[in-house]
Amino acid sequence: MNLIRLQNKIIKIVKQASKIFEKGTGNITEKNGAANLVTDADINIQKFLQTKLQKLISGSGFLCEEETTADSAKDYTWVIDPIDGTANFTRDIPECAISVGLLYKGEPLIGVVYAPRLKLLFNAVKGCGAYCSGKRISTSKKTFEQSLFCTGLCLYQKELSDSCSAIIAEAHPLCSDIRRFGSCALEICYLAMGRCDLFFEIRTYPWDYAAASLILEESGGILRSFKKEKPDFKNMTMLIGANNTENFEKLNTIIENNIRENPIFKE
Repeated sequence: MNLIRLQNKIIKIVKQASKIFEKGTGNITEKNGAANLVTDADINIQKFLQTKLQKLISGSGFLCEEETTADSAKDYTWVIDPIDGTANFTRDIPECAISVGLLYKGEPLIGVVYAPRLKLLFNAVKGCGAYCSGKRISTSKKTFEQSLFCTGLCLYQKELSDSCSAIIAEAHPLCSDIRRFGSCALEICYLAMGRCDLFFEIRTYPWDYAAASLILEESGGILRSFKKEKPDFKNMTMLIGANNTENFEKLNTIIENNIRENPIFKE
């Protein structure tokens, strides 16, 4: 299998899917509360991607955000977020993206993240580096004190927000400043290209980060879960990211100071 050629086919399909994105939201409904939205565009993009991507690898599985699509037992599994940052999408905030990751036996092989409103295309193939709109990217060389920390409170389990607030309160005096863009995939890609330097999310799904995690890894960055474990690409997880090992260790210490046990995630 020629992975570069396969990546290029994925990029073409994702850009085709963005035409649905550009038509607007369509109907907007809530999933388990007002903070979790789904639009007609989410549903239609996911269906389009599944149809097209299935043809690239016969018998491949899918793990997708909408309509609880989960068939991740196959060697090759597509992990799809049709619109990461749906709340931004519904409010015309440009940080929202189509995210497609390809896993092979549970490990990321190809990652594509496309933000149509920003005209930013991030992509990576395992072992071949990371790119933004055709240019090779790498993480910054900022120290912790110079770093922008990309994080926020817990959106769907707000009882976890106290822990997030404590982490922000401890980290803020030690770093440059805090940022929040509202799209996990793009925030990790921003870390990969040096727009920010630290990242933390207490609760994420595989479709939020599967594609972006490879882009960050190929750019020289670090992304881990609780107790420095590798991210789990089948279940919800905590994510801790940094531009280099030294900054990761410092951020991880702050997180361990405030979260002693892995939070119990619930739907």
